[in-house]
Amino acid sequence: MDINTDKYKNITRNLEREMINLNPIQRGGILPTESKKIIYEYWDGYSVCDYCSGRLDQIETPPINEFLEDMSKFLGMDITRPTHGARESKYAVMNSICKEGDYVVLDGNAHYTSYVALERAKLNYEKTDIEEYPTFRVIPESYAEKIDMLEDSKKNIGLILLTHVDGNYGNVADVEKVGKIAKSKGYPFLLNCAYSAGRMPIDGKKLNVDFIAASGHKSMAASGPCGLLSINKKYEDEVLETSKVNVLKELQMLGCTSRGIPILSLMASFEHLIERVKKWDLELEKTRKVVNELETLGFKQIGERPRNHDIIRFETPILDEIAEKDKRRGFFFYEELKKRGIGGIRRGVTKEFKMSVYGLTNTQVDYVINSMKSIINELR
Repeated sequence: MDINTDKYKNITRNLEREMINLNPIQRGGILPTESKKIIYEYWDGYSVCDYCSGRLDQIETPPINEFLEDMSKFLGMDITRPTHGARESKYAVMNSICKEGDYVVLDGNAHYTSYVALERAKLNYEKTDIEEYPTFRVIPESYAEKIDMLEDSKKNIGLILLTHVDGNYGNVADVEKVGKIAKSKGYPFLLNCAYSAGRMPIDGKKLNVDFIAASGHKSMAASGPCGLLSINKKYEDEVLETSKVNVLKELQMLGCTSRGIPILSLMASFEHLIERVKKWDLELEKTRKVVNELETLGFKQIGERPRNHDIIRFETPILDEIAEKDKRRGFFFYEELKKRGIGGIRRGVTKEFKMSVYGLTNTQVDYVINSMKSIINELR
């Protein structure tokens, strides 16, 4: 067999080492030094299973079992399991507590993986309303309206799903209001925390949620793919049902999930997560400063105001104007940022872009702001 494997050797990535990364899907997943060290110890395939007696969540060395108990406390829930990501967590809930053909009532800002998960579980959906441009906020009262509509039509509702923070606009949904509606109507409530748990404080019990789907690689400083599913004890028997063939293995987890570096890097980052969510107010201060400063250039922030999350979406007509006369066209902004050691903004984007300064120092934030100002002032 003649296969040239040279192209797979010496693959490199220097974005984090040499540049300031503004990609909002990555800012919450950047590993602290202690997590990078543990990768060296566990980079072999099944190394996490050296002392496994049959199930990942019960492993004592390394202390995965204790970590999951502590993570439940951190999230204000009862029971936690590792998964490969928030999408797998959502699917596990849908596939276990819903019946084929049931409806999932979900918000108008729901991530595509929520739809993929419910399709895979052979469910239907009803999408709630959101506010129009430029805020695009979830309207909590729309949940009650959609539930009433489905009930009047004799449709079976299996689950209420809300995206805590959406990836398009960075809006923070009113979880408590939606939770009260779900509870009053008697339906289980799943909160997608892919962009919130690990970045900002979360307390599932206070928020009235039954399930939390979290992402380790998006928001918990873990090497992906890694996620968590936290549940209330009320749903333990349904969601964590075990196999009839191998009574130790949980069906929705397909036995075991995140084996190796992902779960160990998340464990190593746990202290870092606990400390950084205490500084959420400081993160919001930096984010709001970026909005205030860059809007002086003609950028327009889209989504709720003031910012309650680090994801920022800008409309940028001034970049469009510059692209019309710059020989690099739409690539000028990316190239100018790169010259200044800044990455994470998509190449060729001029009409709008998303960014985040989560975890950056104040000095770095000022540098980003001043760099963008200099680019606009030099080229406009």
